[in-house]
Amino acid sequence: MPEHVSTLQWAGAVVLTLAGVAWAFGVLRLLRRFRAEALRELPAVRLPVLPAQPQSGPPRESVELTPAERDAFAGLVRQLGGH
Repeated sequence: MPEHVSTLQWAGAVVLTLAGVAWAFGVLRLLRRFRAEALRELPAVRLPVLPAQPQSGPPRESVELTPAERDAFAGLVRQLGGH
């Protein structure tokens, strides 16, 4: 123990450190508890105003390119790719 620090200062530092550690454990425990409760309640939360969403997207669309369009697209890709 350094000579310039009194026993009361050491005791105060120890008490404050223990209080801080106890507070941190308490906060973590509360956060875990509330998070567990929130996760249990999550599936039950519904918004009745919104309509049900479809499970699949729109059908996929594709267009056949002409040879000239394919060549132009390949040239554009080369130009943007820096090759």
